[in-house]
Amino acid sequence: MRDARRLVDALRNPASVEMLRGSEWTDLISMARAESLIGALAHRIDHAKVPDRIRMVLQDAVEAHDLARLQALWEADCARRALADYPGKIVLMKGTAYVAADLAAGRGRSIGDLDIMVERKDLPVVENALLDAGWEWVKPDPYDDQYYREHMHELPPLIHRERDRMIDVHHTILPLTAGPTPDAGEILASAVALADGLYVMAPADMVLHSVAHLFADGDLAGGLRNLWDINLLLREKAEASASFWTELDERARLHGLADELARALRLAAALYDTPVLPSLAGKATFTDNFYVRRLLARDGYGRETRKLTRLAFYIRSHWLRMPPLMLARHLWIKWRKDGKPSG
Repeated sequence: MRDARRLVDALRNPASVEMLRGSEWTDLISMARAESLIGALAHRIDHAKVPDRIRMVLQDAVEAHDLARLQALWEADCARRALADYPGKIVLMKGTAYVAADLAAGRGRSIGDLDIMVERKDLPVVENALLDAGWEWVKPDPYDDQYYREHMHELPPLIHRERDRMIDVHHTILPLTAGPTPDAGEILASAVALADGLYVMAPADMVLHSVAHLFADGDLAGGLRNLWDINLLLREKAEASASFWTELDERARLHGLADELARALRLAAALYDTPVLPSLAGKATFTDNFYVRRLLARDGYGRETRKLTRLAFYIRSHWLRMPPLMLARHLWIKWRKDGKPSG
């Protein structure tokens, strides 16, 4: 396989997998694993006719996700208990939020670290409570610590010394040096309470967080999974509320993410056949082709391909995060610390 389009086709049209034979199944499973979409694929093609050996692989993926889901919810509850005396909102983010809110995007979704969001002014309180509860710093280097605190949208990552599980504590959804400046106060104010006292973002903000993470803060690594999240969130939220598209438009403008949202809508429609509002998506652009090329840069063995394309998006991700002089200084310091031979 020259790219990951077979995986996209399987997610978009589950019945298409019934035509696969032999090594084509190997290609599909390899790409799904590499893109962290094996759980989503297993749920998506659950009712399709597949070979017995493939059914076993898919069942293993479902069981692994069920365990990961329980672990994620348990870790969220551990954080809730550690922050029991904190009076502010604790907003779950990304995969943990999807499973905690029982959203379609959480079905089969791979879940890594626990991501939460709190008010920026409360970071010292939250930080100290987590340290007292057994978390410790992953990045003890003074420069990295200072860089996170001054320029990033989160504290340096923490890991629990006993459970070996990481937590990222956010105070907004994009680095402070990035172009768009989302309104973190509005995100927290609009967050929706869950039964256990934790929160998740309001529907439009949840979509826009995924959009921001994909197009304004990264090199599109794992992009097919993130775009699949966006696809599922859009479908579910639009079906649940007639005012969703209006709210999404208003919140995108508020957070400075209208252009990123438009691109996300166009690419979701192109790859996953997502129903979108044309007035928000706008007309396809020539540069959309480069994004598709990057998103599909995976071969049948699950290996990354299109090295130059990936490099270009890697450079772009750093360019988006900080101004040129700051970027040059940052890369110089990191090279001296990590790349320069010691002598």
